[in-house]
Amino acid sequence: MSYIRFRKHYLHIPYLVLGALEFVVLYAIFTFLSPLLSFAGVGYPSVDTNILSASLFALILSCGTLAMGGYLSMVHESVSALFFRTLVAYCFVGGIGLKLLYLVLPSANPGSTNLFWAALLASLVVILLRLAFLKIVDSEQLVRRVVIFGAGDFAASLLDEYERNMRALGVRIIGCIADNPNGAVDADKLLPTPYDFYQFCKQNRVSEIVIAQQERRRNEGGWLPVPDLMECKLRGIAITNGIDFYERELKKAKLDMVHPSWIVFSEGFKASKTRAFTKRSLDLLISLTLLAVMLPFVILTAIAVFLETGRPILYSQTRVGMLGKEFRIYKFRSMRQDAEKDGKARWASANDNRVTRVGAFIRNTRLDELPQIYNVIKGEMSIVGPRPERPEFVSELKEKIPFYDTRHYVKPGLMGWAQLKYPYGASVEDARGKLEYDLYYSKNHSLMMDFLIMIQTVEVILLGKGVR
Repeated sequence: MSYIRFRKHYLHIPYLVLGALEFVVLYAIFTFLSPLLSFAGVGYPSVDTNILSASLFALILSCGTLAMGGYLSMVHESVSALFFRTLVAYCFVGGIGLKLLYLVLPSANPGSTNLFWAALLASLVVILLRLAFLKIVDSEQLVRRVVIFGAGDFAASLLDEYERNMRALGVRIIGCIADNPNGAVDADKLLPTPYDFYQFCKQNRVSEIVIAQQERRRNEGGWLPVPDLMECKLRGIAITNGIDFYERELKKAKLDMVHPSWIVFSEGFKASKTRAFTKRSLDLLISLTLLAVMLPFVILTAIAVFLETGRPILYSQTRVGMLGKEFRIYKFRSMRQDAEKDGKARWASANDNRVTRVGAFIRNTRLDELPQIYNVIKGEMSIVGPRPERPEFVSELKEKIPFYDTRHYVKPGLMGWAQLKYPYGASVEDARGKLEYDLYYSKNHSLMMDFLIMIQTVEVILLGKGVR
């Protein structure tokens, strides 16, 4: 097993191991540099202070890596891009985090003006560690070898997702076993049907069989070798439902395979009064703190909007919230005043000519969303949750997309899982893609997952992802 499930969220063990190794390396680098910095006249801290400082240095820089998406991106990026991303994570995001931390805990400040060099050295060492780690985890001795039972559209989409994403997770799909003569999987991906499933798995070092049948009824031509699968399960080979595999590896639900029984009998989709109270308390604490910290930016943004296009500074829209209840959402106006002069709702498009110059900047930096802190304080929104849509779009999407209404059983949020994982949505097909992530969040949401989303949203803001 290469994953664990903590608070309903799947965490892949290879990345947890890498994170732990990086923490140890960062701690060691800071500890190693401390006596060197003391020779430069900084002054060597006490043992207790040095342990605290080294621990906080390692923790903040590790959070910087998480915030900049350093783990998942390292498989797809070149070494130079990986170095740049790590440098931003350590020297910019981590540097700001350390400066803020030292304002709150001055005793943890080692008094060094050379934190930049420590972060630079850490970047070099950690990149080498990641490259070596990738070689080891992706080796044939350690990868998790998987066989897909099924050759329909679902199996084909799993193979496509594997080529684009799953290689990063130490998974090796060796092929598909057809359950139906009319399949959608390419012939070179098909495996001959084994006479003895267990011996086949043993000979090919298969650790998991994924059941990805499009149709299981025999009168449709499909078949399921239940006795063989039972033997494999009882002898230590994991048998996994395709939709569960998809959810576990890709952190989203495969909408084409979702059915009512999956929602009814799944261990997720649980409403908890205790969690709701805790989440509401954290929403108030975070939103009030955010308002205090961002107040200067709120004032400057309001002035910039007024100077460019005059009043109104704020723009409000009706959105659909929890349980379908409508409310008014507030933003700084980023489009011309006549953006929808005919009163007809439109999706935003790439390079939308309705966006003003100030509007383009505040949309890229998400400053236009700051007035929604008011919606969070009122309780209409949460800090984390699915983004609320306009009623006009919701009516259309409910007709065209199955289970679209399930996203309204969770309070909408300023930031969300779909916003992290999917580009800007401006069509029905985009809404389907985002719903797969919203379904995963609705099923598995927890305070820990909210915390991870908040940290990773830093990358979205800094790199201007998902903006039109």
